[in-house]
Amino acid sequence: MSADSVPPPHNAAQDLVLLHSRTPDGEGIRVLRARDGRVETGEVRPIQEGQSIVGGEIVQLKPRPENPSLCDVVVQYVAPGAQAKSVQPHKGPALLNSPSYREHWETIFEKPHTRTLN
Repeated sequence: MSADSVPPPHNAAQDLVLLHSRTPDGEGIRVLRARDGRVETGEVRPIQEGQSIVGGEIVQLKPRPENPSLCDVVVQYVAPGAQAKSVQPHKGPALLNSPSYREHWETIFEKPHTRTLN
């Protein structure tokens, strides 16, 4: 048995990807990624010359011999902004409105003033 056929030991620092299905355009593959104690959904796509990498990573996937759909991830490059997208800055559900919207809530939805006629 060679050293390449032995799976790496399981530990909390592992970064794993489970390949799921093709993307609707057929150019990439949908994945589930487990790292840092959380599970994320995403896509992997081939690198295209001249196409910028914004908020993503360049990764190398190493399929496991016992299950080729399960891959160890080796991060080659992290683009600026990639970490900000994957980690929420607060606990709880996602915020689906802007600070401006929240500030002006009363202006938009306040009860109409009652007017008295003469």
